[in-house]
Amino acid sequence: MDENFKFLVSASGFELERIRTALLDNGIPSDSKPQRRNFSAKAVTGVDNSVQDIYVAEKDYENAYDLCVGIGAIHIEGEEEIIEDDAAFADAAENAEETSAAPAEEFEEMPSGKRTAVRIVSAILFILIAAAIIFGTDYFMGWIKGLFM
Repeated sequence: MDENFKFLVSASGFELERIRTALLDNGIPSDSKPQRRNFSAKAVTGVDNSVQDIYVAEKDYENAYDLCVGIGAIHIEGEEEIIEDDAAFADAAENAEETSAAPAEEFEEMPSGKRTAVRIVSAILFILIAAAIIFGTDYFMGWIKGLFM
């Protein structure tokens, strides 16, 4: 590695490829060096999952750093990371339901005897449909075979 290259970030797997691609797309030359070789993982999976240090030229360091911050590869200390959790989506869904004009359907729980009967009937119907498809295909193929005899 040349003396004019500066350490940018460490990454592995998909994140490593994402950073390399972003740097390449922005015309920033980069080089990477594995922290520790993991030959067995590459031999088994065909993918090098080792953590690698990414280096960029000193003249491009600021642009590369800003780019990595922009894509979320580097987190600046003191800044809060925005996390979208399921609770936020649930609140949004509740608000959407409250503002919708159509009343929401309410479902009652099915009694266990009825649920068992529905399961049995569904299983029988599935078997009958599968049998119909198999016998129909067999009949159709026999008909096609009869055309050539």
